[in-house]
This record gives sequence, structure tokens and C-alpha cells, in this order.
Amino acid sequence: MQLPISVIIPTLNEEQQIGGTVRGLRGSDVEEVIVVDGGSSDDTRRIAESTGARVLCERANRGAQQNRGAGAAKGEILLFLHADTALPRGFADQVRATLARPGVSAGAFRFRLDGRGWRLRLVERAVGLRCRLLRLPYGDQALFVRRDTFQAAGRFAPIQVMEDFDLIRRLKKLGRVVLANGEAVTSARRWRREGVWRVTWTHLLCILGYFLGLHPARLARWRDAGARAAPRP
Repeated sequence: MQLPISVIIPTLNEEQQIGGTVRGLRGSDVEEVIVVDGGSSDDTRRIAESTGARVLCERANRGAQQNRGAGAAKGEILLFLHADTALPRGFADQVRATLARPGVSAGAFRFRLDGRGWRLRLVERAVGLRCRLLRLPYGDQALFVRRDTFQAAGRFAPIQVMEDFDLIRRLKKLGRVVLANGEAVTSARRWRREGVWRVTWTHLLCILGYFLGLHPARLARWRDAGARAAPRP
């Protein structure tokens, strides 16, 4: 018997993305799609419901939102998906096959951005190198894990930033974190809006600050400052 998969999507003002993301999961072999909204002021919740997702509400904190979805999920496998990320065809089979490998605690997909240009290809290669050397995929690579392993790792910390990085480090203590063969394709909207180098530098600062033990609120301010500094269209 195949283990059922619950897909959990945290959202905040994602009316432009959520419909396509949920529709892209139709016909896939998953138990359910749960959207956990953080108080959107746009049409995110209505669109999510109209496209077939189960919608829950939680405060605007991605770690807390994903924990809320995990607590309500029926599946034995939890797949955490960002609202602007599309999964590859046949992803459910890849998820089950990856988690069935001996010694694996969790998995994710390979990273790809949906834009063109050498700078974005360089970002993809840097992410691939980080995953090969450090086994530290990010949340936009669609992290998946068995429910019991997720609980044993302590779930997501309800922090403002780096919640995925923090969980994956704890999952690594329980087993190997590996990449499936397929690619999760993420919107390049943030890199277009803020600039490739600004986003990359902000990521590096947050990682360094995390390892130095800086408070997550400070890291969130760095991230938000980078967004505010971006030129407006």
C-alpha cells in the first residue's frame, strides 16, 4: 500500500500564484492539498478554495503556517510547497521512492528558476553545489518528510526567517537528506524584482547570521531591508 501524501502550501497575498499552483497538482497521486493562509488581504483564500484546496488560517509566519497544515494533514508523508513553485510530473512516485531508501530522513527536489539569463543559471548551479556538498536544500525545493520523522525532528520553529534551513539541519541528525531526480521550478519574481546579486547577498548574510546565533528577528530585518532597497518598477 502506498503511503498517502499531503501537500501543504503556506500563503500570504498569493492571488497571482495560488490558483495555478493548486491546479498543477490536479491528477497527481496525493491525498489532499492544504493551503494555510497567513491573513491575506487579497483573493488568495477564495481562489485556493475554488481550485480544490482545503484552506486553513494561521498567523503570518511560514513556520507556524506549515506546522498548522501538518497538524491537520491526513497523509503519512508531508510535502511542503511554496505558492510560486511547480512540481515535476510524477513527483509523488519520486517522493515515495526517495523516502523508501535506507537511512533517508527527508528529501527535496532539484532547484530551477523559471526565468532566462546567465545570472539565474549561476544561482541554480550555486544551489546545486550547496546541496551536493552540504545537503542543505531550501524550502523552495519542496521539502518532503514522513510525518513521524517530522515530529521527531521537532517540527518547524516558528521563526520569521530560516525556518526551512533550521528544520533541515535537525532532520540531518535523524538521517540523510537527499534530492529526488526531478526539478521544482520556482518563480524568479524575487530575483527580477530585487536583483540577483542583492538576493544572493541577503541569503548569504542570513546563513552567516544564523550560524552566529543572531536572533531570527534581526535576520528577518536584513531580508526585508534588501527587499525595500530594490528599485521599484
